[in-house]
Amino acid sequence: MAKMQRWRRSRSAGEGTLTEEAPEAGLDDLPADGDPETEDVATDEPADEELAAELVEETDEDVEQDAEDAEDAEDADLERPPLPHVPDRPGFTGWLFGGRSPADVVLIQLLQAAHAKQAITTALAMGLIAAVAGRPAREAGVVLVTVLVGQTILGWHNDIVDRQRDQAHGLAGKPVGSGRLEVGTVWYAIVVAFLLLVPLATTTGVRAGAYYLGSVAVAMLGNIVLRTGFFSWWSWAASYALLPAYLSWGGWGGKAVGSAPEPAIVALAALLGVGIHFMRAVWGLVADHEDGWTYLPLKLGLKLGATRLLALSTLFSVGVVVALVVVGARVGLSR
Repeated sequence: MAKMQRWRRSRSAGEGTLTEEAPEAGLDDLPADGDPETEDVATDEPADEELAAELVEETDEDVEQDAEDAEDAEDADLERPPLPHVPDRPGFTGWLFGGRSPADVVLIQLLQAAHAKQAITTALAMGLIAAVAGRPAREAGVVLVTVLVGQTILGWHNDIVDRQRDQAHGLAGKPVGSGRLEVGTVWYAIVVAFLLLVPLATTTGVRAGAYYLGSVAVAMLGNIVLRTGFFSWWSWAASYALLPAYLSWGGWGGKAVGSAPEPAIVALAALLGVGIHFMRAVWGLVADHEDGWTYLPLKLGLKLGATRLLALSTLFSVGVVVALVVVGARVGLSR
């Protein structure tokens, strides 16, 4: 800026005169301190008081407008519904489940509630028996899938019946008892699986399918009736005793081409069911004792100890399986 303007107030006339000062004044030309004639207004302030007032007023208006805009934005954020939060889960788990935890996926919870180990083991055993008995591969495959679906239904139903006990004992591995899986969802899955089970079971024969559906119905009834007393083993014996008839009466295309099972095979199958019942009961003896159950595995467990009971029931079950193989090799599965 080439020139600087300022107002100078005169003591004699009381009027202000506009003077110009060169920007490059020497040190000798500067006024001495304390000279009343040289008391000036600071040169970096606005020259016009009205202009300064207008600038202040405009600045205040801008501040007020910004505050109003911020309040409006806040109100808009409050009115807008919050977006669902999906945690960021990198890696294969995040890609597979869309960023969710596996514990939040319904299919995984249903799989955990299905007692998958027992279902898969029983299905593989039944499929193998069907193949050894001379059934075609396609029939053995249908038997395997049918038993897998039936055992899955039994596992879901068992968890529904035991949900209050599982919750009381704090069993984290039970999705229904811990509240991670709704009861209604499990019942819906049972209905869907049963609609699949009926055509699967009758694929190898209507009579054979009826025997297997009866086996599943008896096992589900055993989850409720006489479960806590001395006769807790009845449903295991009855449901397993119906399995040989499912295999012996089987025939492809819904036609009964088989015959009745050997009585010895039926009796051994019932004993196998009792042995498996004892083996599975060992893992819940403490909780069952706290709930006041009086069934046979608990009574024997209190006398022998859980470890001995598990060893004896395992040895008993293995012995029954060996007897089934021997008898089946001599007399066959059916008459």
